[in-house]
Amino acid sequence: MSFIPYSCQTITEADIEAVVAVMRSEYLTQGPAIPAFEARFAARHGATHAVAVSNATAGLHIACLALGVGTGSRVWTSPNSFLASANCALYCGAEIDFVDIDPVTRNMSLSALEAKLAAAKATGTLPNIVIPVDFAGLPADLQGMRQLADRYGFRIVEDASHATGADYLGKPVGGSTHADLTVFSFHAVKIVTTAEGGMVTTDDPALARKLQLLRSHGMTREPAEMEQSPEGPWSYQQTLLGLNYRMTDLQAALGNSQLDRLDAMHARRVALADRYDQLLDGLPLLLPARLPDRQSAWHLYAIEVDDSRTAVSRKTLFDTLRAAQIGVNVHYIPIHTQPHYRRLGFKPGDFPNAEHYYARAISLPLFPTMTDAQQDRAVDVIRGALA
Repeated sequence: MSFIPYSCQTITEADIEAVVAVMRSEYLTQGPAIPAFEARFAARHGATHAVAVSNATAGLHIACLALGVGTGSRVWTSPNSFLASANCALYCGAEIDFVDIDPVTRNMSLSALEAKLAAAKATGTLPNIVIPVDFAGLPADLQGMRQLADRYGFRIVEDASHATGADYLGKPVGGSTHADLTVFSFHAVKIVTTAEGGMVTTDDPALARKLQLLRSHGMTREPAEMEQSPEGPWSYQQTLLGLNYRMTDLQAALGNSQLDRLDAMHARRVALADRYDQLLDGLPLLLPARLPDRQSAWHLYAIEVDDSRTAVSRKTLFDTLRAAQIGVNVHYIPIHTQPHYRRLGFKPGDFPNAEHYYARAISLPLFPTMTDAQQDRAVDVIRGALA
């Protein structure tokens, strides 16, 4: 019986040829493939600027730095995410806090955010940055968050690591109509892969340039940006403290080739998600939300075991699927329950919606090359376990 992973990369001969072409060129690291990938990604996602980075964690980190996050800053994010969504604030020396999720969308709750902002204003502890997370590829309630940002004076960094190719209010995620900066991930199991890598999009040219400096040691070779007269054409100057968060030309070539198939891969993900909805209908499960104003990228298809309708536990269903060689996973253990965050003062019970979701959640296999037969097999095991 073959193993069905919860997700996997899709690599074609065209992808391989694109990478080989770079290997045969004059550039392996910083060459023409990176700006080509950035320009194409920005155009596809409705943004003016895109800055490629080594991974999405790096993107989140320099997004915070570019917006001035440092010691004394406050950053809020969702507890239902990967660790990087919160760690990026700690890297900057900021204070981190969380906003509980909406039980339907599993994204940051707009009503919980509004209530927390009102309380924070009364105590003088408003956040500098809010990082909503597009969990599983479903865009967060960005329009409402933008209205709150304008009212309370914070900036928005959208963590769209799951949402490459998603749409919100008829426009691609990644334009900065609502978010100041948007961060994407190109990890191996993401919508588009560069093996490791990420992208930050924005419509603000000053922020884009700051991101470019921050990803490469804070170093410039542009005379107009130098603080002292250059000694010669070899001159470079470090104008701020940056990091080495650069993408390579090899990775960019792979990403650019993958963009050729983004729409096709997304269409297959949508078809598989639609099919899951049909096949799982009537079972004691809660399925992903469908909202008329947004289209998920369907990075994940996450279900919840509805314990009000079945005595079968999440662990029992998970173990049964794994025993049948169905590579399910769980996304995510709430960040605030991790040991490091408990040492910062967080504890179980702080964000009950995120904890309730986690206790029942399973991510089912979903990837563009998944066959209907593989999906049928996964659903058959689920039906048997819940019977």
